[in-house]
Amino acid sequence: MISSGFSKLSKEKKIDLLVGKYFENDSKKMRELIESFWHEDGLQQKQFDEFSENTLTNFYFPYGVVPSFKLNGNDYCVPMVIEESSVVAAASRSAKFWESRGGFHAEIIDTKKVGQIHFIWKGDKNKLQKFFDTHKKELVESVKPVTENMEKRGGGLVDLDLVDKSFEEDNYYQIMATFNTCDAMGANFINTVLEALAKKWEELICADSSFVGDEKEVLIIMSILSNYTPECLVRTWVECDIDELRDPKLEMGPELFAKKVELAVRVAELDVYRATTHNKGIFNGIDAVVLATGNDFRAVEACGHAYAARDGKYKSLTKVEIRDNKFRFSLEIPLSLGTVGGLTRLHPLAKMSIELLNNPSSSDLMMITAAVGLAQNFGALRSLVTSGIQKGHMKMHLLNILNHFQASDDEKKKAIGFFKEKTVSFKAVQDFLHEQRDYH
Repeated sequence: MISSGFSKLSKEKKIDLLVGKYFENDSKKMRELIESFWHEDGLQQKQFDEFSENTLTNFYFPYGVVPSFKLNGNDYCVPMVIEESSVVAAASRSAKFWESRGGFHAEIIDTKKVGQIHFIWKGDKNKLQKFFDTHKKELVESVKPVTENMEKRGGGLVDLDLVDKSFEEDNYYQIMATFNTCDAMGANFINTVLEALAKKWEELICADSSFVGDEKEVLIIMSILSNYTPECLVRTWVECDIDELRDPKLEMGPELFAKKVELAVRVAELDVYRATTHNKGIFNGIDAVVLATGNDFRAVEACGHAYAARDGKYKSLTKVEIRDNKFRFSLEIPLSLGTVGGLTRLHPLAKMSIELLNNPSSSDLMMITAAVGLAQNFGALRSLVTSGIQKGHMKMHLLNILNHFQASDDEKKKAIGFFKEKTVSFKAVQDFLHEQRDYH
C-alpha cells in the first residue's frame, strides 16, 4: 500500500515510488518508458501535468482527419482522435459517398442547458409554489453579478421553475434552471450560478414571516448542472432519390440496399442488444471529434444514451425514412459542446482542431460533430448489410496484428498484398509471417 501524501510528492518522486514498488525488476525500462512520452518543451509538459492530478506522463492517441466533409454546403477537414481501427476510414468513405449526393445537412433545434437545485422542504406544496412565483424575479436578480458577463455575450440564466418531486420522495423538490452559455460548454458557470441561487433561496425561506415551524427550514441537498440536456439539440441528415444510391461497390441494387438499411435501423429500434452496438458506432464518430476539440466525451455519451431511452426503452438514435422514392437517413441528438473555455484553448492540439474547423461557434461544432456520428453510422450499416463488418474492419486491423508480431516494413508490404482478397485473422497473419520467416 502506498503511504499517504502521494499527491504532495514531486512528479519525479511519484515515479520513483511507483517504479520501485511495481516494477522492481524492470525499473530502468519503465522509467525510460514514462519519460519517453514527456514533451521536450518543459513548459508545455508542465501545462499538461496541471490538466489533472498525480500525473506521471502523457498517454497518446492517434489524431487523424476526414480531409473532405461536406456539411450544409461547406467543406470541412474534420479532426478525429480515436484508437479503434476503421473508424476514420469509415467516416471518410461515408463523406465521399454523400459528397456527390448533396452532402450532409444539419440544423440546431435548441441550445438550452440545464442545472438543478435539489432540496427538502416540509410544508404545503401550494404555499411553496406561490412563494416561488413571488420571489422568482428576486432570485434571478440576485445572481446578476455572476451572469452579467455571459449576458453581455448573449447568454445567461434563461428561466427558473419549481419542480415538485414529493410524490417520488417525501418533501423533495427541485429548482430547475435553464441556461444559454453561448460558445462555452459552461459547466463552471452553471454550477456557480446554481450555488448562488441555492444560498439565496435558503435565505429567502428562512427570513419569510409567512413560514412557521418546519417551513422555515430548507435542506439543500446539492446544486449541480445536469449532463442530460434534451433541449440542447441538433438534427443532421442525408437524403437522395433511391436511384442515386446506386453504387457498384454495394454489389446490390439501390432499392435493396435502401430497404436493408431501413430494416437494420428498425432492428436497432426493436432490440436493445443491437441498439447498444448501433449507438456505440454513432459515438465512435462523435467521441472522436469531441476528444479532438477538447470537449467532454463522458458527458456527451451519458446524455446521448439517456436520450436514446427517453421513451422508456433504449433504441436507435438514427432513423431511416423511405417515402416517394426518397431515402432519408437522420440523427437527432443532444450535444452540449463548447469552443471556448476548458481545454479547447489550453490543449495545443484541441486549439489546432478548432482552428482546423475554421473556428466554429458551439452551434457549428454541434452540427459538425453530429454529422460525423451520422456518417459513422451510415458507414457501419453499409458494411453490415453488404459485405459484412469484418472485411473492412480486419483490413484496417491488419497493421495492428503485424505490429504485434513485430513485422518488418518488407513483411508488412507483402502481408498487405497477400490479404488484399483474403480474410484477415490473428491466426492467418501469424501463419503468413511464419511462412515468410521460415522461407528466409
